[in-house]
Amino acid sequence: MQNRRDFLKKSGTLALAGLALPGWAETRITSAFPQRMGVQLYTTMSVIDQDVMGTLKQIADIGYKDIESAFSMKGGYYGMKPKAFAAVINDLGMTWQAHHVGAVPFRRPAAAPVATQDTTKVAQRPAMPIMKSLLNDTQQIMDEAAEGGLKYVVCASTPLKTMDEIKTSLEILNKAGETAKKAGLTFVYHNHTAEFEKVEGVLPFDMIATQISSDLLKFELDLAWATKAGVDIPALFNNHGGRFPLFHVKDLNKATQKPVEVGEGYVDFRKIFDASVLSGVKHLFVEQDQAPSPVENLSTSFKNLKKLL
Repeated sequence: MQNRRDFLKKSGTLALAGLALPGWAETRITSAFPQRMGVQLYTTMSVIDQDVMGTLKQIADIGYKDIESAFSMKGGYYGMKPKAFAAVINDLGMTWQAHHVGAVPFRRPAAAPVATQDTTKVAQRPAMPIMKSLLNDTQQIMDEAAEGGLKYVVCASTPLKTMDEIKTSLEILNKAGETAKKAGLTFVYHNHTAEFEKVEGVLPFDMIATQISSDLLKFELDLAWATKAGVDIPALFNNHGGRFPLFHVKDLNKATQKPVEVGEGYVDFRKIFDASVLSGVKHLFVEQDQAPSPVENLSTSFKNLKKLL
């Protein structure tokens, strides 16, 4: 594998990188690397719908500057229209940069009884708002993103277990990319581990990257899931230079493989950030799935990530 100096020479950014040398004792993150930290609000799923304004204010108070939104049980954008939600974010000194949507409608598990004190009654789950998907609602999704002043619309996931699912997903993603481009937006795909697990001898990621042009689709690299999948991330940047404007900065516990605060797991952020000069990264979004104490967890991640930057 080529070292960082070779990467820099190839990309023509040696001067920009300040002649940084390989090896972490002497490495600096270049001025081109994002210094602003953002949050994927999925991290706060367990608390934000109970207190949207309070949760967002706590995020801003920690020091985060960028927001990437996700699904809300309140409907819309945490119970608001796009312009209203953007105004709330701006008033808190942050910027709403991106929004996550699914490629196909989410299938909620069958309703399960909810325990109540009255044993003669069975409480049911609250009704889930309709989740828009790229399969059915591409134009509306892009129109609302443009209305909110977003830069990016991100496909959070898509079925990839069979070749038929991959082909259908490619059609959906390609159409979404074309619609996003017409709306002046950048369409982005977010990975899990399935993208790097072979189907009929082929990696779904390779099919997505090669069969959809780079002007229609970029990538949001989830650093934890890519690490778990055994991906050579610097090589990925080398092979698909400039195609990763967004990072999900997420960490994993080595023993449990469950998300933990950034810097508390085994993901090698230093190695990834060192190689990122080729990635085209512009925004970092901290995410911790099923965070036990979201605001506290985000505070720890902020402090640890700040040391790396």
